Amino acid sequence: MSDQSPFDVDVITLTRFVMEQGRKAKGTGELTQLLNSMLTAIKAISSAVRKAGLAHMYGIAGTMNVTGDQVKKLDVLSNDLVINMLQSSYSTCVLVSEENKEALITPPERRGKYVVCFDPLDGSSNIDCLASIGTIFAIYRKTTETEPSEKDALVPGKDIVAAGYALYGSATLVALTTGQGVNCFMLDPAVGEFILVDRNIKMKKKGKIYSVNEGYAKYFDPDVTEYLKKKKFPEDGSEPYGSRYVGSMVADVHRTLIYGGIFMYPANKKSPKGKLRLLYECNPIAFIVEQAGGVATTGTQRVLDVQPESIHQRVPCILGSPDDVEEFLACVQKHPKRS
Repeated sequence: MSDQSPFDVDVITLTRFVMEQGRKAKGTGELTQLLNSMLTAIKAISSAVRKAGLAHMYGIAGTMNVTGDQVKKLDVLSNDLVINMLQSSYSTCVLVSEENKEALITPPERRGKYVVCFDPLDGSSNIDCLASIGTIFAIYRKTTETEPSEKDALVPGKDIVAAGYALYGSATLVALTTGQGVNCFMLDPAVGEFILVDRNIKMKKKGKIYSVNEGYAKYFDPDVTEYLKKKKFPEDGSEPYGSRYVGSMVADVHRTLIYGGIFMYPANKKSPKGKLRLLYECNPIAFIVEQAGGVATTGTQRVLDVQPESIHQRVPCILGSPDDVEEFLACVQKHPKRS
């Protein structure tokens, strides 16, 4: 019998991991400060999500957000938590949230050099049925000397400094990248810290699952219809792909990251520009997917190359295992380009 204690006394927490990365990069510590504040907000949101029913946070808050979705009480709380934590970190100058029509400019006395775009509670339509929901964020460095403004957030995703998402599922998990691979951390409620559980995740070259809302099949473009037919009725003797769709981007993307396959929210006749937002959904997720060896495309270009024109801009988003996405793009090539 081993005399080793079952309790690990040298755990790698996310806070420690971020500090070590910052030290290696010989940074000022401002990004470390920012990430730690984001993590505190995520812990608070996780706690609120777990207690939502007891605290009467279910149900509609009575307003619509800027993208037309009903705002839930948990959305409002989550948004306020992230904004307050980020602005009090003394490391941000501009914040873009799904819940706010305009960019928020950090007061001068609290300003730092980073721009943060975030979706405080992704998949909030799933709150009432207890399906997984999440938080998504992307961090950029302000590059201009001018007074901070919304324009500072209108930069392509390839300029991201750090991106991550939190998944409030059977456990609370954070996937994080600072441009050196993707690492996953699980919240240990007993310690109140995120613990490193998966280092340098690599996506499978090809998967066995496709994820798309097939309720919109009536509106799909021919390239999407053809691709899905290939997955369901393969002509090369291979097994058909399984279908999985939660309806929370974070949950569907995390499964794709871990198991491989393809996640699709393509343009269609009803939503010609797609439905997902570029700045705080597609860009951070695309950055994470690419860091894990996957591919993220709009169908016509790399997601991270899109030049944003407005903070709530929508784009089509297809991402996942390289071979699966390439097969989809081959279908796109066979059909006339969309106008």
